[in-house]
Formats: sequence, structure tokens, C-alpha cells
Amino acid sequence: MRESFAIGGVRVRAGQAKGVELPIARLVTGGDVSLPVRVLHGREEGPVVWIDAAIHGDEVVGVEVIRQVLAQVSPKRLRGTLIAVPVVNVLGFLNGDRYLPDRRDLNRSFPGSARGSLASRIAHLLMTEVVARCDVGIDLHTGSDRRDNLPQIRADLDDPETRRLAAAFGAPVMLHAKLRDGSLRQAAREAGAIALLYEAGEALRLEQEPIEVGVAGVLRVLAALGMLDDDEAADASLECRASGWVRARGTGILHLDVELGDRVESGARLGRVADALGTGGRIVRADRAGIVIGLTRAPIVHAGDAVAHLAEPEGSSTG
Repeated sequence: MRESFAIGGVRVRAGQAKGVELPIARLVTGGDVSLPVRVLHGREEGPVVWIDAAIHGDEVVGVEVIRQVLAQVSPKRLRGTLIAVPVVNVLGFLNGDRYLPDRRDLNRSFPGSARGSLASRIAHLLMTEVVARCDVGIDLHTGSDRRDNLPQIRADLDDPETRRLAAAFGAPVMLHAKLRDGSLRQAAREAGAIALLYEAGEALRLEQEPIEVGVAGVLRVLAALGMLDDDEAADASLECRASGWVRARGTGILHLDVELGDRVESGARLGRVADALGTGGRIVRADRAGIVIGLTRAPIVHAGDAVAHLAEPEGSSTG
């Protein structure tokens, strides 16, 4: 029998699951705000993996992904340990707000500090209590600012093990993505952990496809790590090495001609921006050949606003 797993002053016995509350702050009313964590400590040895969601408080898809994963994984059959943090930005989540009350972006606040801002303290808590104990993590996100994302994995595809796990996830696209300063993915990398970032769907919306792809992907990664029995292999992901947003050249009402997942050629029509009378239209055209991995869902755009995110499959070139 494995030794118990210690976290936040609580010990979880092998073959059991337990909820843990990690204190964050105290409200003006005197109540406490805590980081909710669920630990599944398997009976057999194996990797320690975390999954998290709602680092941005308006991203609800990942919360549902984690709920469904936990419903399907039993600690009695798990090899290793799974740490689930379904809502990292608790205060933002309660308000349906992307940011914390101090307007800081939590995903630009890692690795954080025990004596810093609220965002910095939450980042530090997640790093020290969760990430520091783990070998691999999956960070679940959705689009921001009325943007909709095709299910995709973003990761360092130049690292062989990271690439293997990204491919095992089985999202339609896996995108080689640079590390961003202050992000959880960067801090995890510096701490020696592999981190995959899953992007799918829109903020404040529960969409079936992003949820289903996310649940299946997390379970496949756990299987690829030997923590679960082998799951059915997914279709191959389309590997992309570069991407960019096409921006509106004029102001008006946007009418899109493409959807997520569409393949387009350089110069292809993506949509049209026209005024309220339908006059003065400007065509939005692709600046490269690729696949549509993100779209704005805002009906009104201004010159310079991001309209469509195009990713270039491996081996293609910008037109």
C-alpha cells in the first residue's frame, strides 16, 4: 500500500479521494475564501498530475471538464495521484469576471509571492501546494473578449515528451506556442513540470463539443502516462507551428463567411464589415493559408480588431 498524500495539512490515503480547502483570503464580512481541491490518490505508484480550470473567472468549460473527469476516475483503479483544481480564480468565478477584484490577470501573475498582490498570493498558493508536487499538468481555458476557440492544445512541441502527451490528448489542433511571462505554463516549466494548455469554446458558455473533447483528452493523457488503462486512440491532431489573427480594416457590423475548423487559402474571403445601412463594406481576407482556430463573436468591430485566428499546419508557408 502506498503512503498517504499530504496537501494543505490533510493526508489522503491510497485508494481514496478527498476534498481539500486551501485558504486564500478573508472577506470583509468575515467569511473565508478558499481554493477548492480534490485529490485522488491511487493505490499503485505512478505520476502526480494536476488539472486546473477557471484561472480566468469567466471560463466555465474547464470546470465542467474537470467535473466529468472526476466522475469517471476512481482512486481504486488509478495509478499515481490526480489533483483537480476546478476553480482557481474563485473571486472572479463568483462574479463571472475574467479578472480578480484588483483587475489583475491571474495568468500573468505566476509564480507569485506569499506577500504580493491578491493575484500573486493565489498564484503562489497554487504553485507551492499543487504544481510543485506534480510531474504533469493540464491547464484548461476558453477564448476571451467574445472570442470562440476551436478545441486545441498549446504546448512546447519541441520537447519530445510534451509533444507525445499533446498528441495523446487528441484535440483537432496542437499548436506550438511560446511561453508567456507570468503564465502558469511558464512557471510550471521552470518548476520542472510538463504543462499542456487546452483552449476551447467561449467564456461564460457551456458548449458540448469543447467539453467532450476536453474530457476525452484529459483521460487519454492519463492513459498515456500509465495512470489509467489504455483508452481508445484519438484521430491525429493537426500540428501547427505558427498562427496569427486577421484584423478588421474598417469599422462596422461583421458578417463572417467561415466557421471554426475551416481550411482557407491565402486571400480567401473570411467575412465582410459594413455599416448599419449595408454600405461602405470592407472584405476581410486571409493573410495566410491555414485552419481557423479562433473567431470573434462580437457583431460590431472596429478597425484593428481581431476577427479570425489562423494557424498554419506544419509544412505550409504564409501567403
